[in-house]
Amino acid sequence: MRDHGGASNPTRGAVLVRLAGRPASRHAAALLRQVFADVRGDFAFRLWDGAEVRLGSGPPRFTVIIPTPETFLRLVREPTPLNFAEAFVESAIDIDGDLFAAMDVGNDLERLRLPLARRLRLLATLWRP
Repeated sequence: MRDHGGASNPTRGAVLVRLAGRPASRHAAALLRQVFADVRGDFAFRLWDGAEVRLGSGPPRFTVIIPTPETFLRLVREPTPLNFAEAFVESAIDIDGDLFAAMDVGNDLERLRLPLARRLRLLATLWRP
């Protein structure tokens, strides 16, 4: 029988406890800038505390509103168009501005491939002091 990460796996439990805390929005902003640096377009994220993270060189054509740290973690664990679309349909995020421009950026996410090791390193930065 395989171990599926239950109570018998103390390493997994430690990771889950660590991820249970609330990340600081300043760390979240830095992570967003790194993850989305190569995605073309002028857009922004508004985080749960009102902090705005602008990407691109011009004024944002749309803003993705992320109302909770939990939603943020869900999206950065797997930054795929499907994950963002599901969050939007579920009203876990909102998009303010040009929805068609947001869909263009979503198409660019198809090409975004972050190896698991890099995603884990980026997530770990969220809880730095």
